[in-house]
Amino acid sequence: MMRAAQVFWILSAVVYVGTGHPHKRQAEQDTAVDGSDNSVSLVTSANKEFAFRFYRKLAAQSDYQGKNIFYSPSSVSVALAALSVGARGETHRQLFRGLGFSSPQVTQAHVDQAFRMILANKTSREDIKEGTAVFVQNLFKPHPEFLDVLKESYLADGFTVDFTQSADSANTINKYVADKTNGKIDKLVESLDPSTIMYLLSYIYYKGTWATPFNPKLTRDDMFNVEETNQVPVKMMNMEDDFDTYYDQAINTSVLHLPFNSSYSMLLMLPDDMATLEDAISPAHVTKWLKWMKSRRHDIYVPKFSIKTSYKLNNVLTEMGMTDMFGPQADLSGIKEGQRLAVSEVVHQATLDVDESGATAAAATGIGITLLSFRHIPVLKFDRPFMVIITERNTENMLFMGKIVNPNI
Repeated sequence: MMRAAQVFWILSAVVYVGTGHPHKRQAEQDTAVDGSDNSVSLVTSANKEFAFRFYRKLAAQSDYQGKNIFYSPSSVSVALAALSVGARGETHRQLFRGLGFSSPQVTQAHVDQAFRMILANKTSREDIKEGTAVFVQNLFKPHPEFLDVLKESYLADGFTVDFTQSADSANTINKYVADKTNGKIDKLVESLDPSTIMYLLSYIYYKGTWATPFNPKLTRDDMFNVEETNQVPVKMMNMEDDFDTYYDQAINTSVLHLPFNSSYSMLLMLPDDMATLEDAISPAHVTKWLKWMKSRRHDIYVPKFSIKTSYKLNNVLTEMGMTDMFGPQADLSGIKEGQRLAVSEVVHQATLDVDESGATAAAATGIGITLLSFRHIPVLKFDRPFMVIITERNTENMLFMGKIVNPNI
């Protein structure tokens, strides 16, 4: 197989504690943007579906089976949508199909506009930072229009670097990511191919404070059941209070709603059988749970922990139909014509810290000690593998999702 003459990287850097202006493209995408609310709705809906399709593909990878899974659907979607600005032909069609932008009503201009509005809504918040950046080889000159769209629609910062100085350019990128994620991801890039001519990355950082914090004095040593015959020690937080919960009988899963002191929430899903939940879960389930949850007094137990995940996503995205961008068939002429560009690697890192005050990143588990009472208070104890979603309650936009198999790694 012939190697592409130049190399193009995407970096999706993610942390949780958490792209679009009309431009000239192929003839069918020259239409001026209208119906912006409808465009945002279609793109948001596609992003939700993408989150669960991506999760299932990631969980099915042999390298990640039996391990914690944690990632940001938002960051992956933003990075790939930003890349689609420079894609053409079949490469562009594959990216759009993979992201779920299959409706004929959704053009690149619509996607750009939708992400601009989505990202702009977060810039005024103190608890979340999200955006993109593009690092360009100092002698490489992308189309100005490509860079303009990244800046206006995807809030991209732009930098020129010398990728022939691999260590220096890697340090420059790592320093940028560390700054944007408050040090949570401080070494995303281990090394860079000297033939790299561009590095496109997205980042997201969220720090949530519980609406009702846990009392550190109630945190105790406990055990988490990784498997029937494998237990690991954890620090279990405990609280007795009124919580919104839902038991989904169709998939035998208990759902706990833990709101942050904002419009975001953490949903914890404790299934009788993890495979059943993973196979079935969809955006419709999240909508149903948030709508029909009932408040009831519970004694909950949630472990405090810190986890970090790192993924190379080439295989996952290829299985989702985004194949051409990785090989000689790649058409990224919207970045620059006359030079053969291909994506070298798509990588993703995420961190999640959960403690009594809140979450830095996203994930949680429940376990605790029952307090004395004259009436029965149900106990909801997350002491075995469970799923987690961080979502905005009103729009149900998902910042993070994953599965906690072992809170100690």
